[in-house]
Amino acid sequence: MKIRKDDTVQVIAGKDRGKKGRVLRSLPKKNKVVLEGLNLVVKHVRPRRQGEKGQRIKMATPLDTSSVKLICPKCKKAMRVGYKILANKKKKRFCRRCKGVF
Repeated sequence: MKIRKDDTVQVIAGKDRGKKGRVLRSLPKKNKVVLEGLNLVVKHVRPRRQGEKGQRIKMATPLDTSSVKLICPKCKKAMRVGYKILANKKKKRFCRRCKGVF
């Protein structure tokens, strides 16, 4: 999967279209990512003990990776990701727009 934890991404589809956020979790088997503060839903929680009140908790839900685009750390624009194999046999991602390796 081309998007990893702590990457900055821009949402290109859905209710949060155009917003940017940080990836909290990557779910490669489901091809989804969880973003910080985006794609929120309200979950109603029942009271557990006597006298305690119920709550409404906002929680981030997974978003399909096809709905997000990676932000290049060098040129700060939404980009497509490519891969390069460097001289030391390491596989690195690069920005197809500015050709910056990261």
